[in-house]
Amino acid sequence: MGKLSRTPARCFHDSLSEMLSRSSGTAELLGLDPLSEVLRDFRPSGVSYGHCRLTKPWGVDLPEETSARLHFVVAGECWLRKAGYGPVRLRAGDVVLLPKGGAHAMADTPRGRTRPLSSFPRHEIGDRTFRLAIGGGGSETILACCSVDFDEPALNPLLELMPAVLLVCRATDDTTLPPLLDAMADEVMSQRVGGATVLARLADVVIVRLIRHWVEERCGDTTGWLAAIRDPQLGRALAAMHRRPGHPWSIDGLGEVAGLSRSLFAECFAALVGTPPSQYLAKWRMHLAGVWLSRDRLSISEVANRLGYQSEPAFSRAFKRLQGVPPSMFRQVTRNGSSERIFTTKAQRTRR
Repeated sequence: MGKLSRTPARCFHDSLSEMLSRSSGTAELLGLDPLSEVLRDFRPSGVSYGHCRLTKPWGVDLPEETSARLHFVVAGECWLRKAGYGPVRLRAGDVVLLPKGGAHAMADTPRGRTRPLSSFPRHEIGDRTFRLAIGGGGSETILACCSVDFDEPALNPLLELMPAVLLVCRATDDTTLPPLLDAMADEVMSQRVGGATVLARLADVVIVRLIRHWVEERCGDTTGWLAAIRDPQLGRALAAMHRRPGHPWSIDGLGEVAGLSRSLFAECFAALVGTPPSQYLAKWRMHLAGVWLSRDRLSISEVANRLGYQSEPAFSRAFKRLQGVPPSMFRQVTRNGSSERIFTTKAQRTRR
């Protein structure tokens, strides 16, 4: 019988010691750790940028939205205010990421007056890029801000685990991040031709590195999705489910990928992740189905085929069982918004 490795949880850059070349047909992952495999197609998209020059006194309310928000303090200082987290002081060189978006405020003081962003005049300086200059003429703060959607649904499990506010100060162990932020600051200050394009590329890299920085700080986690994806054996099974959600995975097949017996794999997966592998796979498939139906506008039959269902009715029954409504109604409900993330806990849904 296979034995679950007791090797300490590995971090983001640890490589796999073997490839997945089993009868299940799982793609080879030589040279990648399972988390990298899950996120290898991750791409930020729908990015909008703001170049903000703010003089005291000033205060801006940013509206509720699902897009992630990034604020980088180029010069000066300010305060982030968000329900349950504020006020948080930010100084020059600090960067804060709100992975799940949400309403929040940026201001020159911890409790000063603020106004909605929509009430201020903004000057468009490029595609989805604007300049904001407001305030009372006092000391100046310069911010680089962006909103970003994530093109791939692969990031969903991580987003659900991340805090609402992720602050990274200038003094960080990631030696590559400060030069990237310096380059962003240079683009914001110089306002050269093509600056918006350069900022777009830099922001993509900065956001990915911020997420990785958070992941690496959680290397001590002993339970949950992050612990499972880092495990040398369970991580391979998770990566296989994410990479090939339409494959007819069985507990036996996933146990083979993990190098564990059927019973030991099921027991260890449920103990670490908190849900049986079959239930996790079903949730993952229906999450993908929701994204493809609402965002990509695929037909129900196309989604059913991608996820390996033999018929459209069989897929529709499975979708309704987990999402509460049939696929056709789900598409109507989410026409003007994104679907609810399904990687929340039952307790979180109850609180809603």
